[in-house]
Amino acid sequence: MSPSAAERFARLRLARTDRIGPVAFSQLLARFGSAAGTLDALPDLIRKSGADSIPPPVEAVERELTAGERLNARLLVLGDPDYPEMLAALDPPPPILWTRGDTSLLNRPSVAVVGARIASAGGQRIARGLAQQLGQAGHVVVSGMARGIDAAAHEGAMETGTVAVLGGGVDDVYPPEHDDLYARLIDQACVVSESPVGARAQARDFPRRNRIISGLSRGVVVVEAEIRSGSLITARLAAEQGRDVFAVPGSPLDPRARGPNELLRQGAILCEGIEDIERAFTTLRTLAEPPSDPLSYDAEVDDAFLDRVAALLSPVPTPRDEIARALNAPIAQVAAALLELNLMGRAEMLPGGLVSL
Repeated sequence: MSPSAAERFARLRLARTDRIGPVAFSQLLARFGSAAGTLDALPDLIRKSGADSIPPPVEAVERELTAGERLNARLLVLGDPDYPEMLAALDPPPPILWTRGDTSLLNRPSVAVVGARIASAGGQRIARGLAQQLGQAGHVVVSGMARGIDAAAHEGAMETGTVAVLGGGVDDVYPPEHDDLYARLIDQACVVSESPVGARAQARDFPRRNRIISGLSRGVVVVEAEIRSGSLITARLAAEQGRDVFAVPGSPLDPRARGPNELLRQGAILCEGIEDIERAFTTLRTLAEPPSDPLSYDAEVDDAFLDRVAALLSPVPTPRDEIARALNAPIAQVAAALLELNLMGRAEMLPGGLVSL
């Protein structure tokens, strides 16, 4: 069932609460049954744990909704009929999305095409042509509206269907020189963002954007990318999500070819054209369903146990199962402790059951 209007409002408010990312959001809903129930329980949880995860005022959420309405933007929450199925299968899914344009594109078969911002003319030609061929074959092309490869991919698929995922709000035109591209995207295609309406993109927003790019897509194609680039982060996220990773090979003399060539060494699928993508997709495979999380997150934990769990954390992400084994404690009790530590700002919960300082 689609969430009620009151529950949708509560989910937006909970998603905008400091220290509550997608992992904590999912676990709190599992514990309290709804966002409204979570917001009712948060004051007691805050007093008990000393957390500072205070929800924004109702008025702030109303202002965001009003700003979205002025843009003719749509708010999607998990459970809405139009919420993208591919994203709903992630562990955890993004709690909310803002969209502008043709929302139906989010539920069509999609392929991401990403790469270098300072791209070669040849790389842009490959991205544009590949996107055009993907569109003619029935695929929506997903990218991030960045300079270079992203922009070329959107241009190539504009007539057949493309989705731009933004790091800032759904109204944040970045880079500024893409104002014309943005206007055509909201008129002919679709723009989507997890960030609040009106937010300007910051460095911390792009990993979340990249996770949505790969999450929406059946496969990710990297055309050009240096070794340290956001495109390789998108490729890694795609592999973790069970998506196919494709790489267009390039000359070893060009540093922009080092990223795709390294992906090929790691087992990515070589992509010289759409035939390589279609061949991989016709191989019989299914997207694995994420394991259902049986944890209740409502086990009792005291300050001493919180400190014992916190002492085992490090900057390196660690599986929560490993922490439970080290403490010889029930996993539900450890999960409840990690949730409280997250709300206190002492731990960060990551997708895949990982946690870090």
